[in-house]
Amino acid sequence: MNQEPKPPLLKRLMDNHWLLLVLGVVVPMLSYTLWGWIELLFVPVAQLP
Repeated sequence: MNQEPKPPLLKRLMDNHWLLLVLGVVVPMLSYTLWGWIELLFVPVAQLP
């Protein structure tokens, strides 16, 4: 009954390659999308000639 202790949570997260892949795609996608919406909100209305 020799039970090894579980590794710390951060080590388990960093060892999960699929989680890192998903985070590496989702976090930039969400941040750039949010940034784009904020930029669109602050664009002044165009003056027609």
